[in-house]
Amino acid sequence: MSTFPQPTEVRQKEISSAYDKISEQVSNLSAEHSSKPVRLVAVSKLKPSSDIMALYNHGVRHFGENYVQELIGKSQELPKDIKWHFIGGLQTGKCKDLSKGVENLYAVEAIDSLKKCKKLESCRKNAEGNSINIYLQINTSGEDQKSGYSLEVLDELYETVEFLLDPKQCTLLNIQGLMTIGSFSESISEEGNADFKRLLTLKQKLDDKYRLDLELSMGMSNDFKEAIKQGSSSVRVGSSIFGARPTKS
Repeated sequence: MSTFPQPTEVRQKEISSAYDKISEQVSNLSAEHSSKPVRLVAVSKLKPSSDIMALYNHGVRHFGENYVQELIGKSQELPKDIKWHFIGGLQTGKCKDLSKGVENLYAVEAIDSLKKCKKLESCRKNAEGNSINIYLQINTSGEDQKSGYSLEVLDELYETVEFLLDPKQCTLLNIQGLMTIGSFSESISEEGNADFKRLLTLKQKLDDKYRLDLELSMGMSNDFKEAIKQGSSSVRVGSSIFGARPTKS
């Protein structure tokens, strides 16, 4: 019998059904608007490990977490073939904990400085684990409260990309794509999301400059449909799958 925390039968059916509804929408939109399947990342922050196991039992492997210590704890008690995405704001001081504490860390989706890339690389060299896929966060809305590289000054973004592509400096981080959240007003716009369009334009610029084929991680529960229509490669959905989250204490 599995030693992993298991959901009740009712909860297993509830979460699996909710996931299937979202997954079907993602698949249909992906077939219509994308040349490749769009990845659905189930955002499990503040949800118990038994909820994650409900989807794991259903065949899901990509999960997103926002808090370093919560991710470390869950990764240590859940199956090692889960592909964890860290999608929260990452403080430089937490790079060591994240690198060493999550052996099966698949991606870090909110890198917003060269300093953090260098710290992650050096810490991962001293830890057991696979290489980490990196998504660089872009502040496409220009809002002061949002993290991310600025679209106004791209010098540090270029430096970061060049660091990630340099095999002499970087061996355990792979540049996989760009990520944005964008403004709330754009997420509910019926005219197309201007923040998503800006990210796509930047992707095309970097692809041409560095001969890349970057993915785009954009779109959450309220705007993933529009994100896929505008070129997203990966969407992050939480509450529509797991239900409302408790308040973080």
